[in-house]
Amino acid sequence: MGRSDSRGAKGVKGMGEWVSFAEIKRRIPLEGVLHRYGVDWLRRSGVGQYRGRCPIHRGQGKEAFHANFQRGVFHCFACGAGGNVLDFVAAMEGGTIREAALQLQGWRDPAGKSVPVVAAERKLVTRKRSVHAPLDFTLELDRRHPYLAQRGIESATADHFGVGHFCGYGLMSGLLAIPIHDEAGRLVAYCGRSLDGREPRYRFPAGFPKSQVLFNFHRARTAEREAAIVVEGFFDCMRVHQAGFPNVVGLMGARLSPVQKSLLTARFSQIVLLLDGDRTGRMATAQIASDLARACSVTPLLLPPGVQPDQMSAEEIRHVFAADERGLKTSAN
Repeated sequence: MGRSDSRGAKGVKGMGEWVSFAEIKRRIPLEGVLHRYGVDWLRRSGVGQYRGRCPIHRGQGKEAFHANFQRGVFHCFACGAGGNVLDFVAAMEGGTIREAALQLQGWRDPAGKSVPVVAAERKLVTRKRSVHAPLDFTLELDRRHPYLAQRGIESATADHFGVGHFCGYGLMSGLLAIPIHDEAGRLVAYCGRSLDGREPRYRFPAGFPKSQVLFNFHRARTAEREAAIVVEGFFDCMRVHQAGFPNVVGLMGARLSPVQKSLLTARFSQIVLLLDGDRTGRMATAQIASDLARACSVTPLLLPPGVQPDQMSAEEIRHVFAADERGLKTSAN
């Protein structure tokens, strides 16, 4: 079912009756619509964010359906349904967006006074679960898509990280899907990367707290190394790993959160920073190095202006570390 937002329509005339999509989406809360359809099994997984079994296709995936009440949107990673209240009603009723709008137009108070979906269960949700509950499904991905070779990612690396193109329906449709795991190695999300440069270049599930996770940490922590190499992005991480350094993690940005800092310093006594060579990367390097200084040994490696790890060859990456007084060795040595 397509999203009504993407059609750019404010309303539709037909049969002599005008219906405003924008007004309905503003007035009718997704929480109330779910309650009206008897969806009372969702569990909170973040601020305004809920997960559970999909009410549309009634699948067995216990965490496939995601709903964000603050934004009024939903998405099912199993059947691919997604959108706003109009899309949800259309999917449940098997009708069109206009039919859903007409049905909701006369619905003045669907949720009463903000009827909670899972009020009884909210107190039972642990803090760890509310951060990032493990997914109970995986996506079928094409790990030999030409885009990977264009970015310098070898087949063995694509297999190791499980990245690939997703041609199904849903949030990851047409994107390069990158699996994200928590510190215990459990799959908690997929991030989609645009293949043609369209914005947003990276698409995370609504409400996913990326500051609570370090990309590739679950693998890096098992490497027999005392030092962790910290980079910014997914492809930086994959290229450094490909150069022979399995002890690399990605911030998924240019900031180190308190949770990420705790993960790093609990496992590694030495941190090597290899952030981008642009102004943002230089500023982030200085800030993170200062933040980590009291907790562990820190070595900032500054790349030339405009250079970032995912643009460097394996030989160039190894040369950067060879020049480091810490004498980092590749996994081949």
